[in-house]
Amino acid sequence: MNKKVAMSVAVLTAVLAAGGLYLMYAHRFAKVAAAPAPPAVPIVAATVAQHDVPIYLTGVGTVIAYNTDVVRAQIQGQIVSINFTEGQTVHAGDLLAQIDPRPYQALIDQYTANLERDQAQLINAQANLSRYTTLGQKGWATPQLLETQKAQVGQLVAAVKADQALIDSAKVELSYTRLTSPIDGVVGIRQIDVGNIISPSTANGLVVVTQLDPISLIFTLPEKALPQIQQQQQATKKPLAVLAYSQDDTALLDQGVLGLVNNEILQTTGSIQLKANFANKSGKLWPGQLINARLLVDTRHNGLTVPAGVVQQGSTGPYAYVVNPDNTVAIRQLKVAQISDGQALIDSGLEANEQVVADGQYKLQPGVHVVALHGKAAQEEAAQDALQAPIP
Repeated sequence: MNKKVAMSVAVLTAVLAAGGLYLMYAHRFAKVAAAPAPPAVPIVAATVAQHDVPIYLTGVGTVIAYNTDVVRAQIQGQIVSINFTEGQTVHAGDLLAQIDPRPYQALIDQYTANLERDQAQLINAQANLSRYTTLGQKGWATPQLLETQKAQVGQLVAAVKADQALIDSAKVELSYTRLTSPIDGVVGIRQIDVGNIISPSTANGLVVVTQLDPISLIFTLPEKALPQIQQQQQATKKPLAVLAYSQDDTALLDQGVLGLVNNEILQTTGSIQLKANFANKSGKLWPGQLINARLLVDTRHNGLTVPAGVVQQGSTGPYAYVVNPDNTVAIRQLKVAQISDGQALIDSGLEANEQVVADGQYKLQPGVHVVALHGKAAQEEAAQDALQAPIP
């Protein structure tokens, strides 16, 4: 009987122990189950847009003047006046400097006097020839006298022509005393001062005039781009558009057209040279300026674009975080066609109207819940992320 009681006590003790253990684990499980979920990660989201997207080939180039002329003297003389200010805009024919015209005017006066003298002598010789001819018809003048008089008239006629030629030549030289601008443009630094002697052999001339309107740009592209350019030229039958951007790609300076694809490939670099022309009405392009050139070669209809910040670079290539309908994120591998003006053109990996993460990616992992910020909150979050994001 005591043995049965002991067994009953043992069973009861085991049951109570098991029940206590169950209650302990149940209590702990309840605590775990009641623990709050981690907060959603704030991000800046963007929507995949669909629209027509221009396709550009991008190269680096240098602005060159459409025309550049060194104003030189064609005669020798002393500069008596400078009629321009450095950096001034001038037009073709404007007076830039004056060479002392007096020596050349004196030559014209001298040649004019010689002409008048020879003309007077010619008139007299022609009158004598007329009289001798009348006398010869009557037999009162010898043939030799008539021939001599005819020769004298011919000599004076030639002298008059020579005098007139000298006058014309002197007038041309007198016109060269006016140093004028051959083109419309902007004058540079003056190379000679008033009172100095200038001549055709003066090395730097008077000044350089540079035409800025229109203006040209020489830029290069890889030779593999040549077939695409030629194909587009044949398809459009008109000059291709070229955009000129600042070196940091932040400012559009001007828009022009492609004027030339050079007739040979540069063997040293494997590239082709192209020349574009710009109206440059705003004067933002300047000779010698380095420019990023964008040649429009196609338009992608219904292309998909996202802000450039959406595209991240990983070991397997570009990717983006996509926001799922349940506000979790997933990684999507991308194929990017181009990045231009802060927008990335996507070949594959995204669909129109999908939500993607534009800022805050460094805080994410696949499956994390996110909350999208808008307006001022999104701007503040983007600024904070810019400070906290790890340096790549």
